[in-house]
Amino acid sequence: MSDQALNTTIGAFVKQHRLNQNKSQEDVAEAANISRSTLSLLERGKTVNLTTFLRALRVLDLLYIMDTFQTRTQISPIKLAKLESEKRQRAGHKKDINDTKSDW
Repeated sequence: MSDQALNTTIGAFVKQHRLNQNKSQEDVAEAANISRSTLSLLERGKTVNLTTFLRALRVLDLLYIMDTFQTRTQISPIKLAKLESEKRQRAGHKKDINDTKSDW
């Protein structure tokens, strides 16, 4: 997809969710602290900055889509096996203080 096609898709997504929530451009723009014309640009697929997009998502309760971009640390199977082998398998014997032998 071209950049323009992606911008258009994103704009349509924002607009559709705004309309589904029965919110006007003015309402969303005011809550997002952006101008109505900037929101209009976003919805028409024009280039806007990332912060504008995130503010619109936040107002529309759509930030969950950003979960896709989270990275998770993966552990290799070899390292996992090594960590498992290092776990304690059984409890040790407790020493009683009174059981210690004295040289007296």
